[in-house]
Amino acid sequence: MAAGALTREGGEDAFRRLFRFYRQRDASDLRGVVDFSAPGGQVFRSQLSISSVSDQDAYRAGLQPVSQWKAYGLNGYPGFIFIPNPFLPGCQRHWVKQCLKLYPEKPNVCNLDLHMAPEKTTDLWGQSKEQLRRKGSSKWEPRSLLEKLRWVTLGYHYNWDTKKYSANHHTPFPSDLAFLSEQVAAACGFRGFQAQAGILNYYHFDSSLGIHVDESELDHSRPLLSFSFGQSSIFLLGGLKREEAPTAMFMHSGDIMVMSGFSRLLYHAVPRVLPNPEGTALPSCLDQPLSSDLPVGSVIEHSSDEDWQVCAKYLQSSRINMTVRQVLAEGQKFPEESGTDGKGQAPSEDSYENSKAKRHKPNTV
Repeated sequence: MAAGALTREGGEDAFRRLFRFYRQRDASDLRGVVDFSAPGGQVFRSQLSISSVSDQDAYRAGLQPVSQWKAYGLNGYPGFIFIPNPFLPGCQRHWVKQCLKLYPEKPNVCNLDLHMAPEKTTDLWGQSKEQLRRKGSSKWEPRSLLEKLRWVTLGYHYNWDTKKYSANHHTPFPSDLAFLSEQVAAACGFRGFQAQAGILNYYHFDSSLGIHVDESELDHSRPLLSFSFGQSSIFLLGGLKREEAPTAMFMHSGDIMVMSGFSRLLYHAVPRVLPNPEGTALPSCLDQPLSSDLPVGSVIEHSSDEDWQVCAKYLQSSRINMTVRQVLAEGQKFPEESGTDGKGQAPSEDSYENSKAKRHKPNTV
C-alpha cells in the first residue's frame, strides 16, 4: 500500500499510521521520501547568511565555507532548513569519535547510568573497544556497553521523566560542539546562538525515535540543530497536531537539519534506520582522510587509526544523531523548582522507541 493511501485510513492519527508504515522492515515503497541529494517537488533552495561566518571559522569547525553549502527548505514548513553534508573531508570522524569516546564520559549522563553502578560506566570506550574491534557479523555475540548506549545528555541535562531542564543539573557543555553549533546557527541567520543542552541519540538498525515535539526549552525563538553521522534514516516532519500527515525525508551521514520559527515546535520522529544507500559498509564521506594541515584554532582533532577502526566497526550497523538547543533566552532564569532533584530518567516509549526497549521497563532503554 502506498504511503499516501495510509493517511486516509480511519483509526489512529495520520502521523502514527505513516510512522508504522515506514517502521516496517519490509516497507518497499519509499518513492514518497524526499531526497535532498536530488531535490524537487516541494523542495526549494534556501538562502544562508554567508557573511555571518568567516571562512576561517568554518574551517575551524571542520566545515566548508558557507558559500559552498547547499541549503533547502520545504513548502509548508517555514523555518525548516536542510543542509546536505557541509563537512570538510575527514571531519565527520571527529564528531563520531567524540560521541563514542569523549561525550559519554562523566560528568555527562547516559542511559546506562540509570541501571548500572557508577564505576561500571566511567570508561565505556575502554571497556568496549576490543570487543567492538573483534566483532564479527553474528547477531548472537554479546553487545558491548557502547552498543547498549541509547542516549547521552550534555550541558543542561534533560529529565526524561519530568520533560524539563533544571538549573541544578548542569555540567559544562563541550566547547568543540558549541563552536560547531554557533557557526551553523549563524549561517542560518541566528547569530548569538548559545549551545546550552545537547541530546545524543545512538541508533541501530532496530531502533526508532518516537513521535514527539521538542518544547521543553524555555526559549523557542532559537533553533534546534540536528547533526547525523553513520547509516541513513527516514525522518518524519509533521504539523502542530498529530492528525496532520508528516513529510518523510532521508537523512544521510553529515546532513544537518535546523528547525526554527514555525517548524521549531512541530511533531517529528525517526521510524527507521536504513543501510547506507551506496551499498557499502560505510558512506564514502566517512572513508575520506582528514587533512594533515588543520587551521590554527581548529576544534577538529585527528583520530588515531586504532580509534577510527573502533568507530567504523560501530557505524557499520549504527547511526549517531546530535541535537543541540539553547534552553534559556539571554538573561532568562529557570523558575523555582520544588520536589525534584533534576536527575535524568529514561525516555518513555513515546519519546524514544526501540524494539528491544519495548520489552523492558522504561528505565532499561
